[in-house]
Amino acid sequence: MSAIKYLPLLAVLPLAVTGCGGGSSSSSSEKGSFSLSVTDAPVDDAENVVVEFTGVELKPADGESITITFDTPKTIDLLAQQNGSSAELLSDQSLEAGNYNWIRLAVNAEEDNVMDSYIQIGGTQYELDIPSGSQSGLKLNSGFTITASGNANYTIDFDLRKSVVLANGDYKLRPSLRLVDDTEVGTISGEVDANVIAAQCADANTYSGVVYVFSGAGVTPDDLDGTDPEPLSSASVNFSEEGGVYSYTAAFLEAGDYTLSYTCDADDSEVDEVLTFNGTSDVTLAAGATETLNF
Repeated sequence: MSAIKYLPLLAVLPLAVTGCGGGSSSSSSEKGSFSLSVTDAPVDDAENVVVEFTGVELKPADGESITITFDTPKTIDLLAQQNGSSAELLSDQSLEAGNYNWIRLAVNAEEDNVMDSYIQIGGTQYELDIPSGSQSGLKLNSGFTITASGNANYTIDFDLRKSVVLANGDYKLRPSLRLVDDTEVGTISGEVDANVIAAQCADANTYSGVVYVFSGAGVTPDDLDGTDPEPLSSASVNFSEEGGVYSYTAAFLEAGDYTLSYTCDADDSEVDEVLTFNGTSDVTLAAGATETLNF
């Protein structure tokens, strides 16, 4: 169970709020339910990227912000939320129907020698700092709507490939967040030929590459460097012992046109690099559909 409280708009304070608060800011007494999950586009080298969430704040378009504080923090390994998997933050939370302007996630993630949020690399845990995260949370300026008696289900995509930065010996998470309506998304999945893997990857046993997903058709793929075209998302290529194939799944993509390309080059999001891409193809994706694209 979570505690819920309505806050004044100006109270942009940490979300360590407990207890139950008084009434609704809406003139309507009609309510709907809201569910929120998190998923991830992966990062290379790490075994775990763990973030401790303490609550969620939402801002109705016409009223006070609403803070929902978890009874106990939710510790989520974002790297486990790949290939269409997600972890739940809110489930069927009753909220006033209407339009909402933004969402803010409250987290415990600061340099305080406490491993509440951390990244694990080579078996060693390193404290993960989200700049200002423990004070102001992680805000998504993405609007959404809750209909009367309806069920709104949304997912936040943490793109770790864009977000994890090593600065002066410290690991920082500068989240690239994307909010999607679960009823308006689809999935692109497929296989990468073993011969392509062998030709591209120095050691396919330890790293078999990634498929980049770009918004729009006919995009010339590029690396992560802060300039367009930037990949919207990415999907790790993994070997299945059972099936004997290399496969990938890019999920939670909104309906539309995409360009996909495969590379086995590692990508540093802070540096402009020349990556070797193999096979570039366009896919038109419909809501609720799963499209297959092989390389």
